[in-house]
Amino acid sequence: MKTAAIALLATTLAAVSGGRAEEPAAEPTAPATRTEERVKNPVAEFAGIDKITGRIITFDVYIDETVQFGALQVTPRVCYSRPEAEEPKTDSFVEVDEITLDRKIRRIFTGWMFAESPGLNAVEHAVYDVWLKACKRKSDVPPPEAAKTN
Repeated sequence: MKTAAIALLATTLAAVSGGRAEEPAAEPTAPATRTEERVKNPVAEFAGIDKITGRIITFDVYIDETVQFGALQVTPRVCYSRPEAEEPKTDSFVEVDEITLDRKIRRIFTGWMFAESPGLNAVEHAVYDVWLKACKRKSDVPPPEAAKTN
């Protein structure tokens, strides 16, 4: 009985495939994994808005350095982008501290910011907002070491 069922199945498969014997299906191969090449950059470019004056300011910050924007201190820890030939994807791990009125420093943000989605993880403060614009290879602002020696 079992042999008859197998023979019937083989005949049906041959009829469906136009009478020719089917090659055994090749094992599916895993899709080629595209390794996303990350470019590590030494400078993060931010934009900030002062909600009192309505001024928007763009400023560069070197990795692991701190820049003060109003009452906020912005410190990028890494800033990644992709090669120019690929779709843009720019992100930075950032720490933002607030200097309170009693001169204490309070961490208000630690996390990833994404330049392509500025509203996703921007810092929204009562007076200041800060978001990532880009990661850069160089800046017009001298590096911190050069500034200390001058």
